[in-house]
Amino acid sequence: MTLIVDAGALFAQANAADPDHEAVTNCLKAETGPLVTSELAAAEADYLILDRLGVDVELQFLTDLAEGTFTLECLTQTDLSVARDVVGRHRSLRLGLADASLVVLARRHHTRRILTFDHRAPFRTVAPLQGGRFTILPSDA
Repeated sequence: MTLIVDAGALFAQANAADPDHEAVTNCLKAETGPLVTSELAAAEADYLILDRLGVDVELQFLTDLAEGTFTLECLTQTDLSVARDVVGRHRSLRLGLADASLVVLARRHHTRRILTFDHRAPFRTVAPLQGGRFTILPSDA
């Protein structure tokens, strides 16, 4: 089953000193299905990795992306419209396009599973577009 991966999890995976590094690494190793993220979330993670960890760590992250460790997906214009609606519906969360794109990808992949360490817990409040509730990994495992 597909696992959607947010920017924070991508950052924690790249940063060996991150308190969530071991948890994210274990979670990713345990997965047998595709690990999917949006180009928007990957760009957000790349910015954080470069800014906080430097070029060498960024290059390893880019290698992981290029080798297909994570499946990068783009949003269509229709997807962007849906993401905009998600952001508008949850104005008070200040969700942002990167997180909203993951809600859209979850619907595309028929999954409710998201790997995140976002302590604001927007995915606890935002419902999947296909209904139900998101399963937040690793906390709901």
